[in-house]
Amino acid sequence: MTRVMLISGSTREGALHTAALRTAARFAPPEITATLYGDLRTLPAFVPGERPPGPVVELRSQVVDADAVLFCTPEYAGSLPGSLKNLLDWLADGGDLHGKPAAWLSVVGPGGDDGARAALESVLTHGGARLLRPACIRIPLEMAAVDEAGVVTDGRLHVALQDMLQALVRALADARPRPQPSWQVHSSVYPVVQRQSSPGFRGGPPFGTPQIWPPR
Repeated sequence: MTRVMLISGSTREGALHTAALRTAARFAPPEITATLYGDLRTLPAFVPGERPPGPVVELRSQVVDADAVLFCTPEYAGSLPGSLKNLLDWLADGGDLHGKPAAWLSVVGPGGDDGARAALESVLTHGGARLLRPACIRIPLEMAAVDEAGVVTDGRLHVALQDMLQALVRALADARPRPQPSWQVHSSVYPVVQRQSSPGFRGGPPFGTPQIWPPR
């Protein structure tokens, strides 16, 4: 079972970004457990060098337990919302992002959140997270598709989210180290030359060209 933590950058009730992640949790494939983080609005402000309060300890525990973290955030003033940056500051300070697989979901049209995505990727990189580009995707949505329960009702989105989460699982599998052949372990005659791993993930688009669903 793959555990994915979902983090919305919006604190607004009924936000489209939160609705998209709530929908992802509800329609996740059976092999994925997706959990939506709900305490962004009340998370204490980051204070460097201060002992983390209880809500931060709980946040860090959830991130550590997750196999991957999926972000969906609006853009405010050309960058990340302050509340999400506060959360990321706590995680980066505690080293909780180091080596943690991460991806993002964009729910606006091209050019609508470039500043936020660039800032998110910058913070994730600074914190040592591993960005799973094959699982980063753009699915433009409209608020009209969100029902009274805060779930997106468009069936096409449900299929797209399942495809995205499965791409995340595949990216996680591709990123796992492969065992060395047994002859490398036992051979004492020939030197073993370790192949250097590529820093990225094969098949992932460069930043600035996110995948758009449905594919054209």
